[in-house]
Amino acid sequence: MRSTRTRRRGTALAALGLALAAGVAGLGPSGAGASSHREAPLIAADPAVDNTDVYAFASPDRPGYATFVANFIPFEEPNGGPNFYPFATDAVYNINIDNNGDARPDVVYRWTFHNVDKRGGSTFLYNNGPVTSIADENLLFRQTYTLQASFNGGPFQTRVSNAPVAPSRVGPASMPDYAKLRNQAVTTLPGGWKIFAGQADDPFFLDLRVFDLLYGGNLKEVGQDTLGGYNVNTIAIQVPFKDVALNADAKRNPVIGTWSTAERPRVRITGKTTTSTKDLVQVSRLGNPLVNEVVVPSGLKDAFNALPPDKDASVAPVVARVKDPEVPKLIQGIYGVKAPATPRNDLAEIFLTGITTKAGGPIKADLNSQLNNADVNPSAFRPSEMLRLNLSVKPTAKPNRLGVLGGDLQGFPDGRRLTDDVVDIELQALEGAAQTGKLVSALAAGDGVNANDHAFGTSFPYIALPNVGAVNNGTSAGNLSQSSAAAVTPPRSAPPAEQSVRTAPVANSSHDDTMNAVITATLGAVAVALAALLIVGWLMRRRRPTAAGTPQNPLPPSAASGPDKSPA
Repeated sequence: MRSTRTRRRGTALAALGLALAAGVAGLGPSGAGASSHREAPLIAADPAVDNTDVYAFASPDRPGYATFVANFIPFEEPNGGPNFYPFATDAVYNINIDNNGDARPDVVYRWTFHNVDKRGGSTFLYNNGPVTSIADENLLFRQTYTLQASFNGGPFQTRVSNAPVAPSRVGPASMPDYAKLRNQAVTTLPGGWKIFAGQADDPFFLDLRVFDLLYGGNLKEVGQDTLGGYNVNTIAIQVPFKDVALNADAKRNPVIGTWSTAERPRVRITGKTTTSTKDLVQVSRLGNPLVNEVVVPSGLKDAFNALPPDKDASVAPVVARVKDPEVPKLIQGIYGVKAPATPRNDLAEIFLTGITTKAGGPIKADLNSQLNNADVNPSAFRPSEMLRLNLSVKPTAKPNRLGVLGGDLQGFPDGRRLTDDVVDIELQALEGAAQTGKLVSALAAGDGVNANDHAFGTSFPYIALPNVGAVNNGTSAGNLSQSSAAAVTPPRSAPPAEQSVRTAPVANSSHDDTMNAVITATLGAVAVALAALLIVGWLMRRRRPTAAGTPQNPLPPSAASGPDKSPA
């Protein structure tokens, strides 16, 4: 009997893959950059606290542990000295977990950063000699951080102080063995936690030349990783499942939701005096990629960055744009591709409730909604935008870059791994693939960028080492001269990224071939709003009461020995 249920569940989830293809269409690239790179007016002027991407996945090399990665400071050009890219010391960086579905954080991991600056008035240099260790005296500017954690609404407890931050990667002469510095910046805490903060290669990969009149107007501008060569600042943490699962029981309650935030002190202006208060204000937020770019009109983007998920259901100004989306009509009018029927409530279900049969939505499968947790109070569940992950889905030996769409249930949108090709998944959403049950063949080539330009690591923190050299001449960690490659090239744990470039259709090609190629390039740009515009409408229709708070438990189950005050 159990095997029959298992087969039925597997069949339902396999069928779900096509539905997810359509669901992620609304999270494609935007004119602001990629994912959440400079997506709102105010945060574009404050890059130190600008979320770029969030990743959440079951650790492939460490069973029973989950890894969370949040990136900040978009478009870090490696040669951006002499100050390079420190974390803000007057801000707070958070990774939040909701395990009971009320859209409020049940677990918060909080980083605050501190400068150790020895330059004074004597030099402008970041370092005055080769840096061979994280504590090298030649490193004149360094940062440390304090990590605190709060559980079930309890007070924040300090888990570590003065943990080292991996420095910005200046270059091979200054840092001949950067991999060593990276390893020294990984801190292990009691309870099995691993934590990291420092610079990394930007792991998001895609081609954004679609904004140059649809890949140059002739489809020649494809296959180039727009973010190749750029770096970001990363905070990452790896913890046991029980520390993030509802009631510390990942078997009964395997689904969690996660998002990252950044906060700054509230500024008070009285007459001619401006003072900074101790009250913190959320200034940046990110769960699923690309939501703020395409869900919210420009005038409300800053407000969304300040909005907590439990308030999502109150967002009203874009409801009119949700019920009758403009983008499918645009596609139909220009390219003759029939727009899917509306309303598309199946798309909203994927991102606001998670995939479940318990919410009354159109997708009949259970995958990654907190409503699937045995101990959740359904009356307290509140639809909200966050990245949801089912911890019970085991990592695959060979991850499929298309995630659930490719039959790999551990991939996006069930969490997000570094290797998940979000853009190509989105491209498959085009003209109602969830309704037809068939992939759109015209989109098979995607954007021509199928992997990151550098291979990811096989152990925590998994992200690739930062790039070195100028972005504008193509010199990065993966293509330095042979003499310096051994010292600065990141270790490769997978084949190099594919660098194929699609060929544009010739003038005498058939109408169908040309049409398919044009659709491939075009719909990746215009489909970004399809599902995203529906998100807020679903929130408005599915508001539910919020339950009372849960009992406080200030320490995680894995930290019975108490907080640790120093790096291990």
